[in-house]
Amino acid sequence: MAEETEQKTVDTGLGRPPGKGTGKARRHLRGRQTDPTALAEVQAVLGPGQRRRDELIEYLHALQDQFGHLSTAHLAALAWDMRLPQAEVFEIATFYHAFDVVPDDAEAPGTVTVRVCDSLTCEVMGGRAVLDDLLSRYGTDVRILPAACMGRCDSAPVASVNRDYIGGATVDRVAAAIDGGLSADPAPESIGLAAYRQTGGYALLQDCSAGRRTMDGVIDALDAAGIRGLGGAGFPTGRKWRSVRAEPAPRLMAVNADESEPGTFKDRWYLERDPHRFIEGMLIAAWAIEAEAIYIYLRTEYPHLHGSLGKALDDVRAAGLFDLPVVIRRGAGAYICGEESAMLESLEGKRGLPRHKPPYPSQVGLFGRPTLINNVETLYWVRDAVTDPAPFLADGRHGHKGQRSFSVSGRVRSPGVKLAPAGITVRELIDDYCDGMQDGHSLAAFLPGGASGGVFPAKMADTPLDFGTFEPHGGFIGSAAIIVLSAQDPITDTVSNLLRFFKHESCGQCTPCRSGTEKAVALLERGDWDAEVLGDLATVMADASICGLGQAAASPLRCAFKYFPEDLP
Repeated sequence: MAEETEQKTVDTGLGRPPGKGTGKARRHLRGRQTDPTALAEVQAVLGPGQRRRDELIEYLHALQDQFGHLSTAHLAALAWDMRLPQAEVFEIATFYHAFDVVPDDAEAPGTVTVRVCDSLTCEVMGGRAVLDDLLSRYGTDVRILPAACMGRCDSAPVASVNRDYIGGATVDRVAAAIDGGLSADPAPESIGLAAYRQTGGYALLQDCSAGRRTMDGVIDALDAAGIRGLGGAGFPTGRKWRSVRAEPAPRLMAVNADESEPGTFKDRWYLERDPHRFIEGMLIAAWAIEAEAIYIYLRTEYPHLHGSLGKALDDVRAAGLFDLPVVIRRGAGAYICGEESAMLESLEGKRGLPRHKPPYPSQVGLFGRPTLINNVETLYWVRDAVTDPAPFLADGRHGHKGQRSFSVSGRVRSPGVKLAPAGITVRELIDDYCDGMQDGHSLAAFLPGGASGGVFPAKMADTPLDFGTFEPHGGFIGSAAIIVLSAQDPITDTVSNLLRFFKHESCGQCTPCRSGTEKAVALLERGDWDAEVLGDLATVMADASICGLGQAAASPLRCAFKYFPEDLP
């Protein structure tokens, strides 16, 4: 009787018996449904096994490698396969520039995609003309796009045809690659495991593993040699190792090999030529903090290194020199992931959004564990700093100590990575290490630290290049990416290029950076160089952005008004 009363109450409240009488029952589920064919294709590419949430970006790379783009059908199928909301998969796929997401109503790109670097160095070396000429030649027959810095500024202008990269790009060379008659630039010869061990390689690692070296002793040696973070921040390496080691286990290590600062290519240079020196330093760092695993975040624009570095690690493991898990993860074309906490988010398979600090990564890092984060070049010098510290203690120039690796590009005769004394000036670097300026060009301006480090006139080219020397002038050396400009490179074009880059790379998390860079570009594009308006905008970006990208985006504007007022409209 009670059940009948309850049923009548329900029927009365609904106005009808549930599920009866209207003929309007939903025939289909809400939202985008999983296409069985797309699901089968996703599972065929990814293979059997349990999907891991932190490998989402790796899965996206695998699908794009297979199909040349990411269709919405495949994204929906991947979400179903991983038991994730579709919105989560879509927002991550569309956050990263490396992924080509194609909507349902759009035509998939062809089998060939050409990208021409539009970073500052490539632009001054003729990249814009290459892009325009390619568009004129091919029209819509071939997909041709501009792209951010490709990390090969020493061979500017640079283009890519699918995953093949071409330095010294011309229309004819790119056309030959499109037609299949030209392959990617060959990688330089690398020092293999046997040759590296013949010069004492891995002896320090073996001493550490066997207890012949102590953790404190190695860290003290790094302090004595003055080793600092060489990715840009310059934090003392030994102090960082100690701070992570002081945190409770389990601890992890993450290597930032995603150098994306325009003008920077030193990490690629060293990994191509001497990967085992980096690997030994990395393994010593992991030993010093007792890390349970290492994650290497490597630029997707360095496809050749994904294979060669993986092989080098396999060789070292086969030689019995380590048994620690080492995972190589591909970046996905996001400059913001150079910020350490954004890189951790990306390693976890998320959007690369900087975290609020504190807590710091040394306390709560990858997967919530204390994490040591080091740059490739920092680890590259660990062995030498401990076993042969003399070059790091030797006199540099102009009162500075040690040596620095400079990525030099632009209007010089011999660009490349130059290992030079710390404190050398730009003028000395050009004359003593780069064979001078190119014919027909005279030094007019330079960037001491890539896009983030400010722009300075030739009259400041006698300022020593080292940590702390450019900060009083509104810049910094950062990753030591030296871009050399001449009188043929208008400062207005330089500043506009840099602001477009920051706008393109803003993660969008905070308003000052997201809206500030967009507004600045809009003002510059219409020729409105109002010092008061742009100055206020620069102040807001510098003071209120939550990470270094938005703060650094103000530097080109401030430097332009301070050092080049006569060159502005």
